[in-house]
Amino acid sequence: MDENEFLAARFEENRTHLKVVAYRMLGSLSEAEDAVQEAWIRLSRSDDRQIDNLGGWLTTVVGRVCLDMLRSRRSRREEPLEAGTPDGHTPDPVLGPQPGSDPEQQALIADSVGLALLVVLETLGPAERLAFVLHDMFAVPFDEIGRIVDRTPAGARQLASRARRRVQGVNPAPDPDLSRRREVVEAFLAAARGGDFDALVAVLDPDVVARSDSGAGGVGAPSLVRGAAWVARQAMMFAPFARSSQMALVDGALAVISTREGQRFSVMRFTIEWGRVTELYVINDPARLPELDLTVLND
Repeated sequence: MDENEFLAARFEENRTHLKVVAYRMLGSLSEAEDAVQEAWIRLSRSDDRQIDNLGGWLTTVVGRVCLDMLRSRRSRREEPLEAGTPDGHTPDPVLGPQPGSDPEQQALIADSVGLALLVVLETLGPAERLAFVLHDMFAVPFDEIGRIVDRTPAGARQLASRARRRVQGVNPAPDPDLSRRREVVEAFLAAARGGDFDALVAVLDPDVVARSDSGAGGVGAPSLVRGAAWVARQAMMFAPFARSSQMALVDGALAVISTREGQRFSVMRFTIEWGRVTELYVINDPARLPELDLTVLND
């Protein structure tokens, strides 16, 4: 057996595991196959053929490939998004044993997660999903995950923690320090007023989520946008209203009230964790605005 045959044999030993990893990351059997095939291509082209922990190396490679695929999937979306499937993707269920199914399919069935969890995973941002899947399901260390998502190990741990709370249906705990949260919101407003895109991105979490509620007759922006660059672009359009705004509290969360011709036009509620905005909720439904229990904060 020559070197290439030996490498191929070692890869095949890990194929089923890699497909399970990719399936949990992508929720698509066909895309999981593509990710695993890409991992093989990268391995076959690698100059380093003496990889001690090949399974770990391949798991990391598949994670990188899946992360790129998830980001590409989101960047292609054009339609307004439904809550619960931010990129419009519906996970493929793994069917029960079929007559004549091969051992790989049997293993995938035995080790797969339920469709309900896959649907929940679809609500996570790409980096959150990778951190949660690789760490919580496959025990990949945070330092390795951090290298994949370009974060520190502590940053990767935060991604997994936030994802875990969302999977468990627990709302993220906001930063308890009101003055610190105000500083973040003020930085957001200053960047929006000045049209400073880079400053906006800097104050937003990379996987920030922005939701909007325009009511039954609302038109314009999608109901959900994810990612710092996408949200920053939306915030740039908010700039004219940021010049006439007031800081307030809504259910304990910091918010910004924007007015137009002396009338309340929208309320933007902020969730802030670790000094960055992680969620934005914009309410500009005329029917809801008068009903909000707001406490205007003094300057």
